[in-house]
Amino acid sequence: MHLEIITPDKAVFSGEVDTVFVPGTKGAFQVLKNHAPIISTLGKGEVRYRIASKEVAFLVEGGVVEVAQNKVRVLVERILEEA
Repeated sequence: MHLEIITPDKAVFSGEVDTVFVPGTKGAFQVLKNHAPIISTLGKGEVRYRIASKEVAFLVEGGVVEVAQNKVRVLVERILEEA
């Protein structure tokens, strides 16, 4: 599935991933290939994605995630630090 992570200042990441974890405001959740369409707000927490056995994580301060047709767009207010 294709993932985009975007802040107001720049595109942080764009590429194919195996899984995405996001800090939803009602609880963290994972997105896998063929996930049902969803739009959710994000709270402060960790956004993680995995490509094969490599995992990358960022601490973010809120935002929105949109999932549709194996595309995940994560729009974050700002990245606090790379975890």
